[in-house]
Amino acid sequence: MGRLRTNSGPAEDLLIELDRDAGVPLHRQIGASIRASIRAGRLRSGASLPPTRTLAAGLGVSRGVVVEAYQQLVAEGYLASRSGGYTQVAVSLPPTAAAGSAAPTPVARSAAFRVDFGYGRTDVSQFPRSAWLRSVRTVLTTTPNDRFAYLDGRGVPELHEALCDYLNRVRGTSAVPGNVVICNGFGQGISLLIQVLVQRGARRIALEDPSSDDDARVLAAAAGLDVVGIPVGPAGVQVDALLRADADAVVLTPSHQWPTGGVLSAAARAEVIGWARRRGALVIEDDYDAEYRYDRSPVGAMQGLAPDHVVYCGTASKTLAPGLRLGWMVVPPHLVTDVAAAKVLADRGSPVIDQLTFADFLARGEFDRHLRRMRPVYRRRRDALLNALRTHLPELEPAGIAAGQHVVAWLPPDLDEAAVVTAAARHGLGINGVGPYRIAGTGPGGLIFGYAILGESAIAEGVALLATAIREIRVRAPGGCSGSGGTR
Repeated sequence: MGRLRTNSGPAEDLLIELDRDAGVPLHRQIGASIRASIRAGRLRSGASLPPTRTLAAGLGVSRGVVVEAYQQLVAEGYLASRSGGYTQVAVSLPPTAAAGSAAPTPVARSAAFRVDFGYGRTDVSQFPRSAWLRSVRTVLTTTPNDRFAYLDGRGVPELHEALCDYLNRVRGTSAVPGNVVICNGFGQGISLLIQVLVQRGARRIALEDPSSDDDARVLAAAAGLDVVGIPVGPAGVQVDALLRADADAVVLTPSHQWPTGGVLSAAARAEVIGWARRRGALVIEDDYDAEYRYDRSPVGAMQGLAPDHVVYCGTASKTLAPGLRLGWMVVPPHLVTDVAAAKVLADRGSPVIDQLTFADFLARGEFDRHLRRMRPVYRRRRDALLNALRTHLPELEPAGIAAGQHVVAWLPPDLDEAAVVTAAARHGLGINGVGPYRIAGTGPGGLIFGYAILGESAIAEGVALLATAIREIRVRAPGGCSGSGGTR
């Protein structure tokens, strides 16, 4: 055992237990000690670890041993390493959650698993800090004083103009500055829209089935709206079912359906827009990850086809960082005043400095540069996942692979989705099934692989763990065998 005092930052006392007679590689022992300290809450998020040379000297091991331990913990999501800076703890567990007396928070989830394929996360370690700081400095030194006073509920004009320039150029929208409303992410945006719909007499809202269960579904039910699920196929929402739904509004992810990845065809889009015009209904377009496409040309936004009937919703959560709480809506002209009034009532408007910073960031082309830098990063991780699935679990059928930060893989009929998720957790693998996100509760079993924050080695390890879990399920099943293959 060695206790090392350093002057490297908050983690000045670092307890590392080494047993050179245990037959366990030293880098694994070092990694296990640091991992245990994080899980127990002794090392909190943001704590700096000693430099590898310092820790190696204190423990009497080679620097390569410490480097290997750190790299594994970075791949698992426990640590974050920045070029020229300290290695820091990336996640933390409150002591109560670590002890099992409270449910883990989403932030702590990674610490609960050896590998976590949790969805909906972006690699915030890649946030363009230097470029963002330049925009902050520009804003603080050049913005007129009156911009820091109360504004109307739509947000600052500079961001309206910058967003319209970007969205019209990149997403094919038909946006004008006067129709843009800034909000705190999609969650607030859909909340404001539902309030306005209810005020205008809406009774029923249609949602894709399956779809996310943490925003529109919950908020619509709480507001008293009937929620009806519209089945999703390989090409997105089934339009014929929407036509029969008697809904006043529909929430769609047409460019990359969440979670299945289907893309709504041009013909289907035209049918949806025709339905909206005939009924006087509203289409709410959630364009949540359209910037990340890898194997095909970008798919344009629906809003450009019918700006009077489609609300375009976008955020910086998947492209920059969810902690920014920056979102935007391009709203049909007849709804702008009501939506802006709901925003004022909710919080008097989003933070002005953040809006102005993002406006400058967009106008200087930094957003485009950041996306160009991140696309190959996420594509490599996507490819690592697909290669691992082909190698270890060829019977799984990946879907929605052309874009985004997650992949759905459909299970063969002999595998129960819930049983696979439970078995994976026993092996230290965090993964979600599709089932909990179904509104009607029926459909094939599938798994959601979020890969955005995982290194390629961690992705390969995670799929190998899943393959082991599936083999165990089949061995235990009546008439099972030890092989990992299967037929559909």
